[in-house]
Amino acid sequence: MNSNYKTISEAKEGIYKEKGSKFLAYISPVTSVKEALDKVEFYKENQPSARHHCYAYRIGSEGKNFRSYDDGEPSGTAGKPILNQLLSNEITNVIVVVIRYFGGTKLGTSGLITAYKEATIAAINESEIIESFVSNYYELSFTYDEMPLVMKWSKQQKVHFDSQDFDLRCKVSFSLPISESNHKMDSLPRGVESEFLYQL
Repeated sequence: MNSNYKTISEAKEGIYKEKGSKFLAYISPVTSVKEALDKVEFYKENQPSARHHCYAYRIGSEGKNFRSYDDGEPSGTAGKPILNQLLSNEITNVIVVVIRYFGGTKLGTSGLITAYKEATIAAINESEIIESFVSNYYELSFTYDEMPLVMKWSKQQKVHFDSQDFDLRCKVSFSLPISESNHKMDSLPRGVESEFLYQL
């Protein structure tokens, strides 16, 4: 498994025009298939008059979870050119939705492939490609008496808590890059209960 991968920092847009047709490309960072498909539905709801809403996504640090969709365009002329640009730029945890407004002139197979490709390139060129690290997410459970030990550990190991819940039993959650996880979790104070939540 990769410990790091390339993605984008924030959502961006690109546009490509050909023979009256407009191709609007929207690129967004996502971390799950559900989040990716929610983006598709958002654009369908907000731009219902568009002829096609084509897309491709890659999910996971190695980009092994992917899909492309032509949405009524001839097979392989829309989703695949979009996906190929994600592969060419080696970015993952990303979705690109390209919305086409038909201009009245058919572009043909090669014209469509070029249009969806160029729209995607335009959106990627607007994006800041960043390096991200795969992290393990944990939750700790401990008593109030153990709190000073946990706080000392977090300071020594430079662990920052994402959430804290001080009820009958104290709970905190946090993430660690996978390259640091074993070392830092092995140094936890005795008696503190730890639970691995997920990896992202």
